[in-house]
Amino acid sequence: MDAAQDATLLHTVADGVATVVISHPAKRNAMTAAMWRALPELLAGLADDPAVRTLVLTGAGATFCAGADISSLTGDAGDAGADDPRALAVAAEEALAAFPKPTLAAIRGFCVGGGSQLAAACDLRFAEEGASFGVTPAKLGIVYPASSTRRLAGLVGPAWAKYLLFSAELIGAETALRAGFLNELLPAGQLDKRVAEFTRILASRSQLTQAAAKEFADGRTDRDAYWQGRAATGEDTAEGVAAFLERRAPRFTWTP
Repeated sequence: MDAAQDATLLHTVADGVATVVISHPAKRNAMTAAMWRALPELLAGLADDPAVRTLVLTGAGATFCAGADISSLTGDAGDAGADDPRALAVAAEEALAAFPKPTLAAIRGFCVGGGSQLAAACDLRFAEEGASFGVTPAKLGIVYPASSTRRLAGLVGPAWAKYLLFSAELIGAETALRAGFLNELLPAGQLDKRVAEFTRILASRSQLTQAAAKEFADGRTDRDAYWQGRAATGEDTAEGVAAFLERRAPRFTWTP
C-alpha cells in the first residue's frame, strides 16, 4: 500500500474528551500535506461539538510525530497539490492554538519538527520517559515561521528557542521538562492513565474560566471586560459558588 494512503487523522469523543490521533505508521506519524490540510477542518468540527470539553492530540503507536513528510516538501507527494506545505503546517498550528477549549499533547517517542510545532500549539504537554524533542529546520535550510518561533520562545524562552533552532539537535524528555516545554513527565506505561485522569479534571471545570484564562495567557488582554461581563450574567459563577457552599461537585453549563 502507498504510505500516503495509510496516513490519516483519527478522532474519537468520549466523556467530554476529543482524542485526535496522528496516524502514519510507515513514516513515524510524519504529517503529509493532506493531513496538514485536514486538521483545521477537523478541529473546527470538534470545537462546535457541545460534547467536547477538552482535546487530546497524540500519535499512533510509540511515536507522537516525526515532523512533516519530507516528500511533500519536494513536491513528490501526490496529495501536495499547489499549496505550500509550510503554509499548510502554519495554518494547522494556528487552528490548534485557536481551539477554544483546553488542548493537551500526549507525547511518546519522537516529537520532532512539525510534531514539536503541533505540540507547542497545544495548551499543555505531557510526555512519557524516553521521548525525544527537536526543531529541525536548520537541517533542511528552511526558515522556521515567525509565528512558530514566537510560540516556541514563549514556552521555553529565547535562549532555549535559539539552542533548538540553531542546532536542530534532539533533546531528551528530562531536558524538555527543565526547559519548560513539558508540563509533566511520566514513567513508562503511565502516560495514558495520567492523561485520562487529568482530562477528566479539565472536563469537570468551568469552560467559562478556561476560555477566558486561555485568551489572557495567550496575550489577549483586551477582553477582560467582556469576560467579566459573561461571568456576571452567566450561570457558571452562581453554580460554582452554590456547589462550594453545598459541598458538592459543580455542574457547569456554559459553553464557548
